[in-house]
Amino acid sequence: MKNDFIAFAQNKYIYIPFLLWFGIQLFKLIYDLVTTKKFNFKRIIGAGGMPSSHSAVVTSLATLIGKYEGVSSPTFALALVMACVVMYDACGVRRAAGKQAVLLNKIIETPGLTNVQVQEKLVEVLGHTPLQVIVGAGIGLIVGILV
Repeated sequence: MKNDFIAFAQNKYIYIPFLLWFGIQLFKLIYDLVTTKKFNFKRIIGAGGMPSSHSAVVTSLATLIGKYEGVSSPTFALALVMACVVMYDACGVRRAAGKQAVLLNKIIETPGLTNVQVQEKLVEVLGHTPLQVIVGAGIGLIVGILV
């Protein structure tokens, strides 16, 4: 059991992407703190913003697998396809859901337009712009190559 934990903790395919995710989210937290002068803990676990940590994580994982397992391996193919799906989703579906949340929040806040009682606003920052996805993927690629 102890050896399993050590092997898990030393698995670069696990700890590198998670450390990268944490580093990017920490960057977003600090950047938000500096620009708004407010501490927003949701930035450490929340979605959205520059750069895309989702894109960085999946790209770093695919790059690590390609580098160490080979680009002709089935594992690399799986990682690459999943990275593309995640980045497409971050830039497409989740971004559209965020835009809809903005509109729905405005509708609910318009006096006399609706009698809907809402306990909390919908989350508006769900997805990423294409630039945020590209920058995140670039960071993931660089980290995967350098490790």
